[in-house]
Amino acid sequence: MILDLRIPMGLMFTVTGLILTFFGILTRHDAALYAKSLGINANLWWGLVMFAFGLTMYITGIRRQHRVEKDPPPFPEEDEVRRGGH
Repeated sequence: MILDLRIPMGLMFTVTGLILTFFGILTRHDAALYAKSLGINANLWWGLVMFAFGLTMYITGIRRQHRVEKDPPPFPEEDEVRRGGH
C-alpha cells in the first residue's frame, strides 16, 4: 500500500475548515469581532475555502490510491535490471 500525502493533508484541511466554518457561523452577528476585517466574516469564508481544498485533496488522494491498487505500476524484471536493459 502506498501512502499518498494528499489523504492526511486533506483530512487536516477538512477538519480545520469545518472548525473555522462552525466558528464563523456561531459568531456571524458579532460586529466587534469582524470590525478589523471590514465586516467580512473571514472565519466563515476561509473555513469554506479550507474545507473545499481539503475535500479536493482527500478525494484526489483516494482516487489515486484506488487506481494504483487496481493497476499497479510495472516493475522491471530482475534479469533486465542486471543487464541494464530498459
